[in-house]
Amino acid sequence: MHTLRLRGREFRPGDFAVMAVVNRTPDSFYDQGRTFGFEAALAAVDAAVAAGADIVDIGGVKAGPGDTVDAAEEIRRVASLVAEVRRAHPDLVISVDTWRAEVGEVVAQAGADLLNDTWGGPDPALAEVAAEYGIGLVCAHAGGVTPRTRPHRIAYDDVVADVLARTVALAERAVRAGVREDAVLIDPAHDFGKNTWHSLEVGRRLGELVATGWPVLVAVSNKDFVGETLGGLPVEERHAGTIATLAVSAWQGARVFRVHDPASARAALATVDRLRRLS
Repeated sequence: MHTLRLRGREFRPGDFAVMAVVNRTPDSFYDQGRTFGFEAALAAVDAAVAAGADIVDIGGVKAGPGDTVDAAEEIRRVASLVAEVRRAHPDLVISVDTWRAEVGEVVAQAGADLLNDTWGGPDPALAEVAAEYGIGLVCAHAGGVTPRTRPHRIAYDDVVADVLARTVALAERAVRAGVREDAVLIDPAHDFGKNTWHSLEVGRRLGELVATGWPVLVAVSNKDFVGETLGGLPVEERHAGTIATLAVSAWQGARVFRVHDPASARAALATVDRLRRLS
């Protein structure tokens, strides 16, 4: 099992790291642009740190379909924020949610510690950027779909086998490109290139990803599969399902948890840790 090392911090097997989401987008599915403004985004970072976040993940492009956001606009939204967060929080691990190498290079220069590619490596040069700047990389599974598109009748013979094959291949490719082995994570990417049944199957068998030895990141916070599983709940009513899914993921050995509510996640993970130590 690899120890994850980012900005001088170590997250060993059995440790839990909370990654708080801060979106500089006007159309986020969760907050509908509440943190799009620069000052609002900075305040959200401060609040996340106060709530116990170990990592803050800054995004400049909505994951789902929506208005076109080119690389220049994405850079405009995230680079200055990364620089200011680095100034305000020198020891905080800063992640940037992007699949574009040109964005990755600018935010690395601004102080980012981790590039969170949720789309499964559509730009191979992103790994080269992570290697050049000595920072981390998230290798996710999106089933080969185009960024910002939803899958149409996507099917797998075995979704977990596909997740394992693609994420491990991306992680190994990243290491060959020069990314530090202790700075690589894998992410099954619930809902990305998957329907609800696929996401549930990945969650049920998450231990198979943990068994690869790569640190596993899970990003399940308020996602569609949670709402659909609970009878079609809207985003604002998915909190309980999110916390339950986080706990199941933690029990199976996931290491990093990308969430909208870091305080609740921290409390849930502390409970899992206590239960685990008593077992």
